[in-house]
Amino acid sequence: MNLAFGYSPCPNDTFAFDALVHGRIAAPFTATPALHDIEQLNALAREGRFELTKLSFGALAGLRDRYTMLRSGALGRGCGPLVVAREPATLGQAVSRRFAIPGWDTTAFLLLRLAAPALGEIVEVRYDGILEAVASGEVDAGLIIHESRFTYADHGLVEIADLGAWWEGETGMPVPLAAICARSDLDADLRASVEDALRRSVEHAFAHPLDSLEYVRAHSQERSDEVCRQHIDLYVNEFTIDLGDDGMAAVDALLARAVESPA
Repeated sequence: MNLAFGYSPCPNDTFAFDALVHGRIAAPFTATPALHDIEQLNALAREGRFELTKLSFGALAGLRDRYTMLRSGALGRGCGPLVVAREPATLGQAVSRRFAIPGWDTTAFLLLRLAAPALGEIVEVRYDGILEAVASGEVDAGLIIHESRFTYADHGLVEIADLGAWWEGETGMPVPLAAICARSDLDADLRASVEDALRRSVEHAFAHPLDSLEYVRAHSQERSDEVCRQHIDLYVNEFTIDLGDDGMAAVDALLARAVESPA
């Protein structure tokens, strides 16, 4: 059986899922990768495009009838989205101006709405274009994710707020960023096999990090091996293997707040 698997081209995903999609581990199915920006994955999930897909929690809140969350995800501490600008400002000042986000359904935007609900003009910009949009003056400030966390200073920008730190301070929980989900028409036995294969793929990645090196390099927006390694070290962790009780509690808390958050 072949399952289409949608995930991002970012180093954490290509590192974690390399072993699964390239047959380095045994599985009772094949996984054909479909690499898209996270907001594109969110949009395609509304069509039920892929049997397996990564989803923002901002999108999953409205797709729980179509997709079932598996026990693998992007969660952690010290890894949340950042608000950046050209000059120092308060978070309230930054979001009251022309402000770039990486997508309406991203978890980053959900966290922003929770932390600073009084928003000004919002402009959607693909995640890898936000730093340039802020640096050039196209927007006054922006919300960055993925590798941009490590490179914003190279664009002459300053950090205004760390929304992961805000979440941790509010709840004491790790910040949920994205989930790996299975389409709800897959039977329970197959979902269990997928969860097992995901876990073993991540474990293989940790045990054999050089196996995925070329795959990571080929798809990263940043060509620096050092930046890719920083990205992987920050975003691939025990929650990628299994969310565990702490991870599930954090997800439940965020999804509960998402229901209450103004759109």
